[in-house]
Amino acid sequence: MVKVIGIISIKGGVGKTSAVSALAAALANEFGKRVLVVDANFSSPNLGLHLGVLEPEKTIHHVLEGKHKTKEAIYDSGYGFDVIMGGLFKGRVNPFKLREKLAEVKHKYDIVLIDASPNLNEEVLSAMIAADELIVITTPDVVTLSSTLHAVKLAKEKKTPIIGLILNKVYGKKFELSLNDIENTAGVNVIAVLPHEVQVLEALSKNIPSTLHKETASTREYKKLAGMLVGENYEDNSLKGRFLRFMKSVPKQEVNRVILTEKRFL
Repeated sequence: MVKVIGIISIKGGVGKTSAVSALAAALANEFGKRVLVVDANFSSPNLGLHLGVLEPEKTIHHVLEGKHKTKEAIYDSGYGFDVIMGGLFKGRVNPFKLREKLAEVKHKYDIVLIDASPNLNEEVLSAMIAADELIVITTPDVVTLSSTLHAVKLAKEKKTPIIGLILNKVYGKKFELSLNDIENTAGVNVIAVLPHEVQVLEALSKNIPSTLHKETASTREYKKLAGMLVGENYEDNSLKGRFLRFMKSVPKQEVNRVILTEKRFL
């Protein structure tokens, strides 16, 4: 059955939209899934900027306002997945409307990813209501973790299950919060650790999802995460991946993914 997954973060600048496009491309191209991405950042949409679409003719706002049917606002991203772009929205958001509109088309897909707003208001609430599950993106610093705790608390209040945390923009420095620190504080497991890489910025400058640009540690991590979401395995044949298997060394986030896969699909 189709899964609607909301990607949320109650703080800008954590790489949420880049993560959404990279994950969508991995799901579509690595695992052959039918994927729809929805820009639900109503007051500051930027998914189009990531994909090189500056002025879409029909957006999610036209759909929510009843000016167009949901299927009329779906575009081919050119990267293997479909998208519904956003546009600047004036006025209050009905947080229940997004779920209603996505119900018209979600049956055509295996996975729908919602790029949620970073604002703690009706915008992120609409994504939580529309989603079956949530993934929260954070970075390893105290300020962002504080915002992450708000996101986790709100999701639990709305009773939308949280799959896990994506720990993004990791430099591997001693001053950063550790994976265990973050898990223990948030009460949610980390399911992917993405190193800070200049290749991600390079892909963004070319309007290409990073998983289709160059193979790096973060793109392999995205593919492993995508596999977990659909119950399939991604074999990491990089030198580091083969070495870790030889040494029988398994990173904590990989253990978390295995456990989640068993829980979700077995």
